[in-house]
Amino acid sequence: MKLYTFDIAPNPRRVSLFLKEKGVSLDTIPVDLGKGEQFSSPLIDVNPDSTVPTLVLDDGTVLTDVIAICLYLESLYPEPPLFGQTPLEQAQIVGWCHRIYINGLGAVAEVLRNKSEMFKGRALPGAVPLPQIPELAERGNARIGAFFEAMDKVVAEKDYLVGDRLSQADIDLYASLGFCGWVQRAVPEECQALTAWLATMKSHFGE
Repeated sequence: MKLYTFDIAPNPRRVSLFLKEKGVSLDTIPVDLGKGEQFSSPLIDVNPDSTVPTLVLDDGTVLTDVIAICLYLESLYPEPPLFGQTPLEQAQIVGWCHRIYINGLGAVAEVLRNKSEMFKGRALPGAVPLPQIPELAERGNARIGAFFEAMDKVVAEKDYLVGDRLSQADIDLYASLGFCGWVQRAVPEECQALTAWLATMKSHFGE
């Protein structure tokens, strides 16, 4: 297997933290998004959408979505379980991953891709050029604030998003909060539960 990645970017980070928690190392090929390497070989040869992470299996099968990649690797490396131990837990974890992707990662991306000079003409991931819309950056910032408030209430009542142990849902939330820094947003002081949860996760991952 080969993993095409840019470790500091949020979606690759979701996979790298998954692998770190598993204690698994893969053959990785770095793709520097800042230099536009995603639009050239070798990545574009296996993933025309030019997105990372991209996992190429030994038989040539290509997986390009974080949840697809992590679920596949979970089947190969089941310990520790990061997608739950029951069908209900798995459903809840995948549900949280989806919600965090939309409301957390998506909100930050909305700001970044519609405001940063780096993404001028590339307001959405992929190979299709799309113009920035400044109003979407404003909306994204409002969504980030709502995300902080919502997640503060959730983690005030539990140590982990699902069950009694860390899961991919927690990894995704942690990566999303880190991604907020890319648009100069941090967990506000009034979100005390979320601030404490974030500190615990940083300690867990040794960061």
